[in-house]
Amino acid sequence: MTDTTTTTPDADQALKAKHRTMWAQGNYTAVATELIPSLGPVLVRQCGITANHRVLDVAAGTGNAAIPAAETGASVTASDLTPELLESGKRIAESRGVNLDWAVADAEALPFESGSFDVVMSCVGVMFAPHHQLTANELVRVCRPGGTIGLINWTPEGFIGQMFATMKPYAPPPPPGAQPPPLWGRREHVESLLEGQVHGLEAERRTVRIDRFDEPGDFLSYFKTNYGPTIAVYKSLAATPERAEALDADLLALGKEFSAGNDRAVMDWEYLLVTARRN
Repeated sequence: MTDTTTTTPDADQALKAKHRTMWAQGNYTAVATELIPSLGPVLVRQCGITANHRVLDVAAGTGNAAIPAAETGASVTASDLTPELLESGKRIAESRGVNLDWAVADAEALPFESGSFDVVMSCVGVMFAPHHQLTANELVRVCRPGGTIGLINWTPEGFIGQMFATMKPYAPPPPPGAQPPPLWGRREHVESLLEGQVHGLEAERRTVRIDRFDEPGDFLSYFKTNYGPTIAVYKSLAATPERAEALDADLLALGKEFSAGNDRAVMDWEYLLVTARRN
């Protein structure tokens, strides 16, 4: 399939620079290691990664999936748009005694030769690239024929998808052509992006248990401190404190909704686990 976006090169570069800045804010390392460390190993197992594989983790962040892949003995490259996240990942990998390559790279224009990898994967990463078809085409291009493409993406209906929906009315409008990240959490959307390029696509909705917070207010303060997209929205509201307060209330209500029935703010965050083979 072809991408139909009309973003100019200058606007696209400005958007990518904005994304780099957003993800460098706060402490995404904490989010990855304290809240969702189990997701990377889930993806590695689902992709069947072994020591014989050449693996690319796209939008790898701090290596949530890349490092567990390297621990199998596979030859792994972790790529991401944000250098600060890769530097953090390098430190984590060193502390765990594993070696892998780290590359600053745009998921929509990967600097790797076609068919270079046996497994191409992303754990809640590529879903945030603004142009979905360009990204999907790149995932397929760098995967060898018959190789595996594996993805974990937050669903629109799950907690993270609903958090983005809650923040949307308070955030600056996205630039023309940028698509909502949670669309990657719909099987139909992923199928349309990969149509004609893969076979044997499997998609399963799963949840990850989050029991880090004692009450919904803890979740809110944690995300306002650590999670780049949330920090960016609140920064945009600096001149309108009443809107920031309204967003506080809406996010607190969301946290209560997803932890209903629990004495503590224990939540199950839904994601879509996808694997497919390149044609």
